[in-house]
This record gives sequence, structure tokens and C-alpha cells, in this order.
Amino acid sequence: MEEQTIFEIIHSMDKVTNKLIIQWNKLFKEDLGVSHILILGHLKANGKSRSSDIAKAIGLTPPSVTHLSEKLVHKELVTRIIGKSDRRITYLAITDKGDEVLKWANQEGQILRRNLFEKLTEEDRLRLLEIYRKLSDF
Repeated sequence: MEEQTIFEIIHSMDKVTNKLIIQWNKLFKEDLGVSHILILGHLKANGKSRSSDIAKAIGLTPPSVTHLSEKLVHKELVTRIIGKSDRRITYLAITDKGDEVLKWANQEGQILRRNLFEKLTEEDRLRLLEIYRKLSDF
């Protein structure tokens, strides 16, 4: 495959991702980014977690998770829990308010994705699914 073609594919993927992020920020009025929602999603799925475990699971650095969690704590979407057996360990846990924000974010995300993929025919969507399945094996 030519280098130019690979560059065009990567550039096009980045453009779509950037447009999705811009649309997300317009649609979701909670002053939270996608990374905040990923943290909430991790906590919902996995229960209380250390920042380092969250970072590893969602592909961020531990300092990034610490920084992002400050806003989540301030907005009362997550709470900090001190470890019982080792008080040096701090866990994050999603609150009921955080759970509600996560549900709303998922609903808005579904609308955004539906609007994006409506532009494709059923055949296009099936081909895209096949391509992403191949790429996920990378």
C-alpha cells in the first residue's frame, strides 16, 4: 500500500474523530469531555478503582486521570474512598449523580453515532464493520 494512501486514511479517520468530538461538545452541555465520560464508564462497569488502574484500562496516563478526576469530584460525579487496609491507597467510585450523567452521555452519544452512520448505506455499514473487525485484530 502506498504511503500516501495510508496517510489519507489516517487523516480521514482523524477528521471524522475530530468532527465527532466537536459535535459531542456542542451536544453535551455538562462541561465534560470524552475522557471524563470514559472514566465514569469504567467506574460504572468495574466498581471502585485506583487511578492507575483506570489509566491503564482506558489508555491515559495516571497524572491525566488524576487531573480529570478532580473535575469529576468537584461536580460530585465521583467520590474518593480511602483504602481500609492501606490508607495510602485512594479509590474513585461513581456516585448516583455520576451514573445519571453517564446515562445521559450514552443517550447523546447514540444520537450522535446514529446521525453519523445514517449517511452510510446498509452495505457501507456492513463493509465498515468488517474493516473495523479486521483492524481490531491488529
